[in-house]
Amino acid sequence: MDMSNIPFGTTDWAGVTPTAHAGITGVAHWRTREFGGIRVRMVDYSPGYLADHWCDKGHILLCLEGELHTELKDGRQFILKPGMSYQVADGAEPHRSRTELGARLFIVD
Repeated sequence: MDMSNIPFGTTDWAGVTPTAHAGITGVAHWRTREFGGIRVRMVDYSPGYLADHWCDKGHILLCLEGELHTELKDGRQFILKPGMSYQVADGAEPHRSRTELGARLFIVD
């Protein structure tokens, strides 16, 4: 990740218009900013959300609220609670997320 040519700035996430992304069940609301080719998001998953795809994109992800279950295509499973994070490289390990309770995440990819 090259973080060059990004001037200092602040983001009031409440002022960023969310976009809805439906899962197999539930919905994710993304508030997205782009900085020099780096996507930064605040994502709110509804209770009962289940992703509709296996994701190959790399992320650095921090759980702020709720609980997120992440399954890797090889069958391994992880649970993130507030204050926990994960990181994965582009194309490294396909993964998908679900949540029973709902979750709020901060994601850089």
